Amino acid sequence: MLVQDRASPHAAAAAGQNQKPSSSPRGAPGADRRHPRPFAKNLDFASWASEHSSKLLLLLFAVASAAAVFLLRGAAPDAAALLCVDRSARSGSGAPARLPYPDVAWSKVPPLAIAAGSPFASFRAERWIVVAVSSPPTAALAALARVKGWQLLAVGDSRTPAGWELKGAIFLSLELQAQLGYRSVDFLPYGSHVRKTAGYLFAIQHGAKVIFDADDRAEVPGNDLGKHFDVDLGSGVTNHPVLLQYSHADPNRTVVNPYVHFGQRSVWPRGLPLDKVGEVAHEVFYTEVFSGRQFIQQGLSDGLPDVDAVFYFTRKPQTSAFDLRFDSEAPKVALPQGMMAPVNSYNTLFQSPAFWGLMMPVSVSSMAADVIRGYWAQRILWEIGGYVAFYPPTIYRKDHIQAYPFAEEKDLHVNVGRLIKFLNEWRSNKRTLFEKILDLSYAMAEEAFWTEQDVRLTAAWLQDLLAVGYRQPRLMSLEIDRQRATIGEGDMKEFVPKKLPSVHLGVDEIGTVNYEIGNLIKWRKNFGNVVMIMHVSGPVDRTALEWRLLYGRIFKTVIILAEQSNAELAVERCALSHAYKYLPKVFERYSGADGFVFLQDHMILNYWNLMQADKEKLWITNKIAHSWVSVPLETNKEEWFVKQGAMVKQVIGSSPVHFQTNYKESMGEDKIAFCGSELFYVPRRFVEDFGDLVGLVGDLDLHHKIAVPMFFLAMDSPQNFDSDALAGTVFKNQLPANATFSSIYTAQAPAVFPVKVMNEIDFIKVIRLMSIGDPLLMELLFISLLLYIGVSLVTRLLGISSVQLSC
Repeated sequence: MLVQDRASPHAAAAAGQNQKPSSSPRGAPGADRRHPRPFAKNLDFASWASEHSSKLLLLLFAVASAAAVFLLRGAAPDAAALLCVDRSARSGSGAPARLPYPDVAWSKVPPLAIAAGSPFASFRAERWIVVAVSSPPTAALAALARVKGWQLLAVGDSRTPAGWELKGAIFLSLELQAQLGYRSVDFLPYGSHVRKTAGYLFAIQHGAKVIFDADDRAEVPGNDLGKHFDVDLGSGVTNHPVLLQYSHADPNRTVVNPYVHFGQRSVWPRGLPLDKVGEVAHEVFYTEVFSGRQFIQQGLSDGLPDVDAVFYFTRKPQTSAFDLRFDSEAPKVALPQGMMAPVNSYNTLFQSPAFWGLMMPVSVSSMAADVIRGYWAQRILWEIGGYVAFYPPTIYRKDHIQAYPFAEEKDLHVNVGRLIKFLNEWRSNKRTLFEKILDLSYAMAEEAFWTEQDVRLTAAWLQDLLAVGYRQPRLMSLEIDRQRATIGEGDMKEFVPKKLPSVHLGVDEIGTVNYEIGNLIKWRKNFGNVVMIMHVSGPVDRTALEWRLLYGRIFKTVIILAEQSNAELAVERCALSHAYKYLPKVFERYSGADGFVFLQDHMILNYWNLMQADKEKLWITNKIAHSWVSVPLETNKEEWFVKQGAMVKQVIGSSPVHFQTNYKESMGEDKIAFCGSELFYVPRRFVEDFGDLVGLVGDLDLHHKIAVPMFFLAMDSPQNFDSDALAGTVFKNQLPANATFSSIYTAQAPAVFPVKVMNEIDFIKVIRLMSIGDPLLMELLFISLLLYIGVSLVTRLLGISSVQLSC
């Protein structure tokens, strides 16, 4: 089935949610207790629906777009996460009801015999190709049916044409699937590729030892899968060569982009967290691992690789087809425990010890089902000492230039970063593999990665495996819970990938994009361990995600502060007037960071102009007119300044000698510094001093604009600041009535003030301007346009305001 054409797994079942479960057995099509047939109203409603079908379809599309927008709105601040959202926040009052844990009597699952009169009852094969089909047989499918030594199994759904037939293939219609007796079938939606789950069980029951999970346009070069995958692993590792393996030297590295290894540095697989897209440098070194336990083997696809909608819509003209190529000579590469990468359902070989990992969830969007399955399976694979390996191109897929359903990827862009972190931290004390699998499935439902429906599906799936004769593998100890072995020079293996041509916004990626990607690497390398703390004055529900999109590509993470907290968006409450008092909490949270940038949302930071700034020194706008001014105290008639000055004297007077000396030498006692403090930087070596000064202020009502410059003058002499870092900032107290931000913005300044960003449209305008300095920001412009267009379409169709919609 086409990866971009997969229908939503909810589509066929949504209409029957209010119907009472049928008491019919599983033996007949449509008797699915959990997915009943679409409801039927009386004749009047049916007639009306027929007459207004086009309007209903348009309305359904609008609602789906709105749902995607709402989910994307809930971003969480995982480290540098572009689109990482925490869906686990529970709404409503009181503690949420705990999910029921399935009670399975594993030792009492009865075997499921194949009925003597059923089709293919006596057929057995060890090697199977399983595909989902919703259209007539393709030429690629016909070729798969002729792959020597392999049996093609085509699994139909409600969209499959009647009378589907292909010589050499076994076809499982909905009717046949309902007659197989599998518990799992009860959970499978009618119009979705996840019905392949029934096909996996069928293949296992009929003797499968290897299953190639494919789609209906996979063209296998030479029609020989054995030349591309390791089909026969044998029973041990002694007779197998070693494989390259990603290094485990960095324990914090939990996800990689395997496409870089195979020569495509600016291409990323569907399901890779978008904040990892910029990590395009080749590996410093690899290690090695014995072959033989790569129970899941992920192949790459030439032509149209497995990419997401963000890539597909931004990397070429709409009328052009992708025809990307990977390095066929690059060595296959394995992932160590603790490290993951996206795994799909159309070019992946599963060995028998990993057959339990074939189940696809049904409660997530269709474009997310196989990728979430892949991460779930990778985590369990570690429990049996197995691993995932990536292989050079194993198939070719032709790009049909058909639109990717961006809304169907919401569960990827929204949740995948948090999912990877959760899976790496998850542990279970269950004693058997199947108990651990069910335990993880339950934990994922509790964390809202999928729903209780998938917990019950998991229990049914595991019982089906036992019923068809599958024997669960034995558990092995986890390497990630042990102290990692030291990597010596002799263990370091080098491989430098080729730089193959790609496309970027319709331009061949040979020189231009390599330059742009190189800049992104350079910026990320410089600021990748610096935390940005941003105070947002605009509506966080309209801008928090956008700010993380913009700056999360560059900085270690982006902490969002606002006057009001928002748990769903992970926005922390902090009054701007006393924001400095909150900063030590963030400093403590990121004790390994090189430094901290504080930024208010009415100033834009052009990070590419700060590469020469000294990250060991303090930065603040003390060289910017109107941003930093000295205010005399003795002759001052403004009561507010007089009171603030008195508090400054009190703090400085009770400070240790080094703070007093630094401050008085720079400022004296008859004046104070006033600074808008829209932007400043505190390096690691001054973090403790900053915290001490906050402690000295205590409960005093010292304003942020007075406290921050006082802190800087107390921590160090201004002559030691890197004042030049921000000296070129464009700073206007207020814009003239006929001026706009675009009229003062320049990509050559380190920062520009002021800007007012209150919604997606404002953000799009800012991104368009900033792309002069960072052309890759145009991809963020596309995402922002998607968000805005989705909301606008729904509001127009439903005749409501965007405020009503957000409510």
